[in-house]
Amino acid sequence: MAPRTHWLFGDQLGPHFVDPRHGGPDHDAPVVMIEARSVLRRRRFHRAKAHLVLSAMRHRAAALGDRVRYVRAETYAEGLAEVLGRGKDRVTVCHPTSRAALGLVTSMERVDVLPAKGFLVPRAEFARWADGHGGALRMETFYRWVRTRHELLMDGAEPAGGRWNLDHDNREPPPRDTATLGAAEVWRPAEDEIDAEVRHDLDRWERDGDVSFVGRDGPRGFPADRREALSALRRFVGHRLADFGRYEDAMLAADPVMSHSLLSSALNLGLLDPSECVERAERAWRDGQAPLNSVEGFVRQIAGWREYVWHLYWRFGEEYRSRNALGHHEPLPDWFLELDADAVTANCLSTVLAQVRDTGWTHHIPRLMVLGSRALQDGWDPAAVTDWFHRCFVDGYDWVMLPNVVGMSQYADGGMMTTKPYTSGGAYINKMSDLCAPCAYRPTDRVGERACPYSTGYWAFLHRHREELAGNHRMARAVQGLDRLKDLPELLEQAASRSGGQAP
Repeated sequence: MAPRTHWLFGDQLGPHFVDPRHGGPDHDAPVVMIEARSVLRRRRFHRAKAHLVLSAMRHRAAALGDRVRYVRAETYAEGLAEVLGRGKDRVTVCHPTSRAALGLVTSMERVDVLPAKGFLVPRAEFARWADGHGGALRMETFYRWVRTRHELLMDGAEPAGGRWNLDHDNREPPPRDTATLGAAEVWRPAEDEIDAEVRHDLDRWERDGDVSFVGRDGPRGFPADRREALSALRRFVGHRLADFGRYEDAMLAADPVMSHSLLSSALNLGLLDPSECVERAERAWRDGQAPLNSVEGFVRQIAGWREYVWHLYWRFGEEYRSRNALGHHEPLPDWFLELDADAVTANCLSTVLAQVRDTGWTHHIPRLMVLGSRALQDGWDPAAVTDWFHRCFVDGYDWVMLPNVVGMSQYADGGMMTTKPYTSGGAYINKMSDLCAPCAYRPTDRVGERACPYSTGYWAFLHRHREELAGNHRMARAVQGLDRLKDLPELLEQAASRSGGQAP
């Protein structure tokens, strides 16, 4: 009997998705890939993201050669019908990464779903772990369990170095009087004829009015095939990992990448497997090539946070999308939706928004403490904020952004995922970056012409949600600080004057 055809989604592009040793299809099973135009019509994606995904899919098809049938169709259903025809053949597919895609494949009579790939912990194992922890599904506890289960950075039964979490060592502000961290250059790809074809198609579709994008499509900045992804991983581990941890939470205007890995898009496209990333990082530490705090920070990002977010996405269910514990309903302003950095006066926000506009990427602290904090302080609708992050980041997928934004960034789940809202005044941004010195605003000013929108917004946010946050042990002291603000009435008036979608 001939092996069944295996269907690859556009984020299942690594070898582990077609390898029977990892629960994939039979050896040499024919492969089908479907480029569905409807995906680009449903959302106004960042142009660089659309380019990356299509380039990665077409590079994978080129690598598979005669083994693959690459179908361009309006929808996935139409593309699969073209492949299967009216016969009785069936196809296999690895568990998709979104509930919408899973609903699609499970509704099709001739599709058999294989287990998910691209993660360290199978869903059934996480479910058993979660059931044993009741309602307290905290990341730190999960992370320690994953470390132990996979023997990551372990010395016997104890964590390497005697501590599970070295986050305290990874919070240094950036060095002063320097525009860049001076890290080794990040790996960057060279575009090829496939990229040229993708850019030509995107230009044509836009010109014809079929699709619409935000952001700019500069030279592709992220891996689009397995070879490129491995090159990026080697470059990071060999030349940049050593300096990663120390300044993991810092920001520099002229150095948006700093020592970050830029591997998230390759991981989320399936070009890299998380196991190979964390194992290479641990090997670098054991070989004396990188300090433990940097390696532990990187391992925590992948084996901790990434795994945690993936599993919470499925655990919390579709109703999690509508969570809005703080009752935030303000629409996203046009300048934010259009990535109009030039409309923004606040230097931190303008700088970060320009980074997103130009590359479709910025690291986790600008996402959380600049972009997310602005949305939280101004009371934007968390579902709309989630959609924006999904569309505008090259590594953004439904499973990634739903827990990250609803739970971590916007505290819209009321504490199911994190123990407090993550927002701050300008003092934090000033401490952790060089973004405040050239700004028209001053981080120490809460009122007046030079009042920092983040400082004003922080206290206005606490005042607006005082009742909900007063009982939170991590926020109680900050809430009590409202009583010491003699300029609170003026502050609230100033915050109100900046509402209504006005760019700060």
